[in-house]
Amino acid sequence: MSIDTARGFLAEHAPDLTIIELDESTATVELAAKAHGVEPGQIAKTLALKVGEQPFLVVAAGDVRLDNAKIRERFDAKAKMLDEATVMELTSHPVGGVCPFGLATDLPVYCDESLKRFDEVLPAAGSPTSAVRIAPSRLAELVGAEWVDVCAPA
Repeated sequence: MSIDTARGFLAEHAPDLTIIELDESTATVELAAKAHGVEPGQIAKTLALKVGEQPFLVVAAGDVRLDNAKIRERFDAKAKMLDEATVMELTSHPVGGVCPFGLATDLPVYCDESLKRFDEVLPAAGSPTSAVRIAPSRLAELVGAEWVDVCAPA
């Protein structure tokens, strides 16, 4: 189960962090924000994309959207969202639970500047009912992410 890969990663690299598991789905930003009692921007959504044949992840605040012009400028090409089967294969996490922890494949991870507005964000932890509370700077450091500016207000 994919939450297990996230749990294993966090146990090894950040044993002080606790995975929060809820009974209800937090698969969308709105559901997650309501369930955790935070504003939608604090939900750190992980988007699986590819440019050409290179897949990668972008972790962004829940209240922003990808900006195609910024993506083209940063990656020199248009990015495409990955389909659910490919996301599962590359990350080991289902859509709605995708996170940068415990990936099945060594993927580049980028954190969008939109996360820096918050002291704490909540990315999923490998399932549509799990999350972890973490500072954006620690999130980026933990997964070796590069900071980028590829989003705009929704």
